[in-house]
Amino acid sequence: MPTHTEAAVLTGHHAPLELRELPLPAELEPGAALVRLTCTTLCGTDVHLWSGEMSLPGMLPMVLGHEMVGEVLATGSGTTDTLGREIRPGDRIGWSESTCGRCFGCTVLREPVACEHRGYGFRQRADRFPYATGGLARHCYVTPGAAKLLLPGDVEDTWASMSGCAGKTVLRAVARCGGIRPNATVVVQGAGALGVFATAVARLCGAGVVITVGGPESRLRVAERFGATATVSVESTPDERVARVQELTGGRGADHVFDFAGGPTVGAEAVAFAAQCGTVAIVGSTGPAPSPVPLGTVMGKELTITGSLNGDIADYHRSVEFFRAFAGRMPWAELFSPPVGLAGASAAVESMSRLGELKAVIDPRLPLELP
Repeated sequence: MPTHTEAAVLTGHHAPLELRELPLPAELEPGAALVRLTCTTLCGTDVHLWSGEMSLPGMLPMVLGHEMVGEVLATGSGTTDTLGREIRPGDRIGWSESTCGRCFGCTVLREPVACEHRGYGFRQRADRFPYATGGLARHCYVTPGAAKLLLPGDVEDTWASMSGCAGKTVLRAVARCGGIRPNATVVVQGAGALGVFATAVARLCGAGVVITVGGPESRLRVAERFGATATVSVESTPDERVARVQELTGGRGADHVFDFAGGPTVGAEAVAFAAQCGTVAIVGSTGPAPSPVPLGTVMGKELTITGSLNGDIADYHRSVEFFRAFAGRMPWAELFSPPVGLAGASAAVESMSRLGELKAVIDPRLPLELP
């Protein structure tokens, strides 16, 4: 059992990550696991935390990363996965955020995403027990409340890691809006990892027309390789984007609109993109800033507008199975950058902030020193 682990720690917003040695708990709590991480994929939330766009009082120092998988080194007593299977040393697992199992959200709503004490990628400081709970570390302490899943051998590390946030977020949004009807018309707002994955999901679910709205142009080209039948650049004006979507849909609009972008005009554009009796799923519009939405249009079109917040272990499981089912149907490897070690994590976060890559990959097993 290792007593310490190396980690890339965020100590200040917009500052380089610091390589530090963190203690590991001497004893594992019942239901917990100590994991040697094999893959961590960075998420847009990691970038927002690094930049300070998303910040919570007293959150620093912290270890970024909430999409990861690894090999179990040790477990506490009674540690099982979400399906009741015993987790043993040597097993490969993924996990969803921790929940308390006692609050109104957990017990009455039966929605883990509504847990009052939900632990995600930004609730655990690196200078307090259990120290190493994020993905930018060699080892991770998986808390008792985290919903764990034994992973099938035919699922790539990167796929399982991405399922920890991006994958489950997209699939929950699709489920929340009632699924995608065969030959439906879909608009995806955003061409980041979520938007590109959502483009693929829509196409694989049977959508006839999938329009991806976003940028830069290089990402729109990626979206085309993942099933977009047309793309619309955010370099155009909102009115031009609406007119283009109307043109591409024969003036009818989209049956389903998914917001994975956020931004001040996304809500109004989503409503304008939608067809009569269409659905709009709001996923990417986070933060306290208000976003104007023309409610008269919502009423006149009889739209269904649904909010969707990340996902839980059920959505994680669906994402893993989605990758298994469609393993050869899309060029999934194009989503991921070549892996770098912990010493390259700081540059990877900064690159993602400049839209330099869709999904940075950190392999903590790689040498710590910079090449």
